[in-house]
Amino acid sequence: MELERAGDYRWTIPRSGGMRVPGVVFAGDSLIVKAREDRAVEQVANVAHLPGIVGASFAMPDIHWGYGFPIGGVAATDVDAGGVVSPGGVGFDIGCGVRLLSSDLTEKDFARHGDRIMARLDARIPRGTGKGGIAPRTLLDAVLARGAAAVLDAGYGTDRDLDRCEERGTSAGADPDAVSSKARQRGEGQIGSLGAGNHFLEIQVVDRILDAEAAAAFGLRPGTLTVMIHCGSRGLGHQTCQDQLKLMGPAMARHNITVPDRQLACVPVRSAEGRAYLGAMAAAANFAWANRHVLAHEARHAFAGALSVPPERLNMDLVFDVAHNLAKLETHPVDGAPRTLCVHRKGATRAFGPGHPDLPEDLRDVGQPVLVPGSMGTASWVLRGVSDNPAFDSAAHGAGRLMSRTSAKRRSTGADVRRGLETMGIAIRPGSVKLLAEEAPYAYKDVDEVARVCEAAGLASRVARLRPIGVVKG
Repeated sequence: MELERAGDYRWTIPRSGGMRVPGVVFAGDSLIVKAREDRAVEQVANVAHLPGIVGASFAMPDIHWGYGFPIGGVAATDVDAGGVVSPGGVGFDIGCGVRLLSSDLTEKDFARHGDRIMARLDARIPRGTGKGGIAPRTLLDAVLARGAAAVLDAGYGTDRDLDRCEERGTSAGADPDAVSSKARQRGEGQIGSLGAGNHFLEIQVVDRILDAEAAAAFGLRPGTLTVMIHCGSRGLGHQTCQDQLKLMGPAMARHNITVPDRQLACVPVRSAEGRAYLGAMAAAANFAWANRHVLAHEARHAFAGALSVPPERLNMDLVFDVAHNLAKLETHPVDGAPRTLCVHRKGATRAFGPGHPDLPEDLRDVGQPVLVPGSMGTASWVLRGVSDNPAFDSAAHGAGRLMSRTSAKRRSTGADVRRGLETMGIAIRPGSVKLLAEEAPYAYKDVDEVARVCEAAGLASRVARLRPIGVVKG
């Protein structure tokens, strides 16, 4: 695959064959090597074939191989010009994202009470494949329709949590009836659960602040504790994606659509099939919003119980909750004119800059918090959206895998990884010790470099670095 350097942190794939737009990869010298090795660059070029795609097929600095789209892929299609929606541009874990809580607690507080905090979290946070959730099964229909608002009404979390959540925690256009009975069965009893794989709840320390104004607006202060939660729509989202993909093949034939990779199955947004997918996707995303909302509620109560204080005394406020596996209808300029676009972000996150009308009023002057987690023993970053983002207001969603899960397990055992983390002073409560090896720090790219490239490429600006001290792992 031809890849041309277009700047220090920008690479282009010129149009060829059936590509409707060029490909653009944001990466430095070290990050581009892995993108070439695992053929993710080929996927960037394949995405450029989608009907109605505008601008370019973009890839974020954490790019790696995925289903159809690369993880870290961003593509926008013009809805009124035959633009399509592709489940491969969203992923199987629909609505997966990251929620970050700030607090007044310090690292000294964790040194005194850390064992009790970790024990409470260990007891209160369900995790692992198929594990049950916290909220009752009877909330499922309301959750699919209303997302985080439904669990807030049921007594979980606070009103302010919705203010600091993308879309206020409710994806528009949800159609619960488009979620199959099998997907519902898989999701029943899982509202408020981490799941497995790369999902986690992590206690972190604000290690360094680079942008004091934005950090103050976000509620981040040096030396204070944060809680980061990464999870999604569990089995319900996975099954919903599977169900919709089965319908896409015949639908593509009806709409005379061909693509270079069957994993890029797609249909016009303005078709019956497109509306059905978006309705089912939004309902699954609502499950994910509610899931993280409930887990944040449980985390607050775990801390409160460990410290023997009411939860409100902790001032554990939501910094932001943002998804990184969604397709959304948004308005963006194309050739100088506003257009309605279906923006796919698969392993990529919204990164709205200052002044954007969709931001909470108290964040509008500084821009949206952009959350970029690492993996257990590595740092995580908080960035902020900037003006003139070159990729439809998108940024990286994490460090990005460097090694396959199989390769990571060959390098060390889960027990070895656990000992290494504990030697670093990181308390670890795994759902499975064996599976820790799959998510070891060495299995991921350098998150500091990913954050630096995001800033250098004009995708987002660094605000604060977070250092892990406690991990509850799926």
